[in-house]
Amino acid sequence: MRVVFYRVYQIIFKFVRRIIEWKNADLIEGENSILKIPDLLKKLEKNRILLVTDKNITSLGLTHPLLEALKKEGINVSVFDETVPNPTIGNIENALKQYKENDCQALIAFGGGSSMDCAKGVAARVAQPHKSVPQMRGLLKVHRSIPCIIAVPTTAGTGSETTIAAVITDPQTHEKYAINDPCLVPRYAVLDPLITLGLPPFVTATTGLDALTHAVEAYIGRSNTRETREAARQAVKLVADNLFQAFCNGKDKTARANMLKGSYLAGVAFSKAYVGYVHALAHPLSGYYQTPHGLANAVLLPHVLDYYGSSAYKPLAELADMLSITKTSDNEEVKAKTFIAWIREMESKMNIPSRIEGIMDTDLPGMIHNALIEGNPLYPVPKELFAADFRKIYEMIR
Repeated sequence: MRVVFYRVYQIIFKFVRRIIEWKNADLIEGENSILKIPDLLKKLEKNRILLVTDKNITSLGLTHPLLEALKKEGINVSVFDETVPNPTIGNIENALKQYKENDCQALIAFGGGSSMDCAKGVAARVAQPHKSVPQMRGLLKVHRSIPCIIAVPTTAGTGSETTIAAVITDPQTHEKYAINDPCLVPRYAVLDPLITLGLPPFVTATTGLDALTHAVEAYIGRSNTRETREAARQAVKLVADNLFQAFCNGKDKTARANMLKGSYLAGVAFSKAYVGYVHALAHPLSGYYQTPHGLANAVLLPHVLDYYGSSAYKPLAELADMLSITKTSDNEEVKAKTFIAWIREMESKMNIPSRIEGIMDTDLPGMIHNALIEGNPLYPVPKELFAADFRKIYEMIR
């Protein structure tokens, strides 16, 4: 009966999503595209900005060219660089305080997924000042116009620059959950490959595999549309053709630009088709052990795809055919397993571990509980899984 309820829920939600249309972030692409932001803000008549980033990015000087350009145009910028990996409720409240104290009108999210999630959290609180972050957890709890967000990704992975989600961590409960609302899609996504050139190889690998996970989970799920299928396929192809090159040669501008585009397209796909159990299982790893999200996804992805079995053979076989890694004589099962083997081989070449150490027996019940709440009934996965299945998968990666 639970499976029937979950599937009915997903069908209804898919129908609702098609009624609630939302626009993807407008793209601004190319080398030095961040320098177009001041003119954009002037056109929007926004001259008091909160730039949300983290200490690592400011210490590397990545924001300096943008800040200088904004200063020349007389745009006042307050920099919040206290964003932590897997941003917390407190993190958002501190950024919100700075936003209000400086009477800001818009936000620039400059960084990886954490900076963008933090900025979205601030925007949600501005739109709903009488709602706490936990009260906006789930679906359509913001439902108001938010301040303009310009998202500048410094990694090619999360796709948060065009998604409806702000992912938040509650340090008290170890939960990592999302605020999902179409109003949270940033208004602009600025994809400048030059600011990703210094990304370390391991971070390049894990964030790129995060993008691959988004695209694959969207493609094999049951809530696809023609748009999301095409976006997911393009994203998988871009990652397949460019990730290892970006890993080996971080200064390759073409590979970096293509990875940014792939991450964006994966974001377009999973915003409207959703993700699956890889994410449901990955988020507790971040909540309990601060495991980087991309790494958690990378480790879990082949295991979860294996666990889906025949329910995912057809779409995985299609992706394998697209990448030309199969023989025409292969059946769907062989093609699907070839695709999963390709993921494992690519991860091995980039030194991605096959396991995550330190998962404690005492934490498993809470982790499984959090994963179940996130995944069921929302995620339109190929095959419904339950607590015993989640335990088996966690055991596989310990």
